[in-house]
Amino acid sequence: MITIVIVILLIVLMAIFPVSIYNRLVTLRNRFKNAFAQIDVQLKRRYDLIPNLIETAKGYMKHERETLEAVIQARNQAQQAEKKAADQPDDPKAMKELIGAEQALTSGLGRLFALSENYPDLKANENMKQLSEELSSTENKIAFARQSYNDAVMKFNTAREKFPNVIFANMFGFQEAPLFEVEVEEERKAPKVSF
Repeated sequence: MITIVIVILLIVLMAIFPVSIYNRLVTLRNRFKNAFAQIDVQLKRRYDLIPNLIETAKGYMKHERETLEAVIQARNQAQQAEKKAADQPDDPKAMKELIGAEQALTSGLGRLFALSENYPDLKANENMKQLSEELSSTENKIAFARQSYNDAVMKFNTAREKFPNVIFANMFGFQEAPLFEVEVEEERKAPKVSF
């Protein structure tokens, strides 16, 4: 009788162990997906601010049409990449596309702000000042959200790679989550926003 009880207890423990590993990995995966959703919110805010910024600058920067159009195009590409990454934040390819699009947008905004230095009336425009403040604040929020996302991804990936979790993670299809990393050193800096 004691042998049967011991065998049943061992079977129950063997069943509980993989279930607990699975549940922990699901929890950690949901945390990094939620952390990406916070990036998503700030990126959408950024994308909403850019058209207003461009419209305000258009009146002053009539001869800089190419730069303005490049920023609009970069914004649209980043927005499309963001939607794809938001649908699949655990897809490395979608994340890489988003990072590349964000780098192009940041570069375009940097050129826009550099050119704006040549237009004193634009720098003095109250609407432009307000939009610049909002964009600067949003850039800071994006940086914080990226840090939170990367922290959550690191916890997930670490838990996924530990033994014996790695055995069950592979069995249950838990793939390594991609970090939100900027690959080009000059793109690590937020665009300078000052009017």
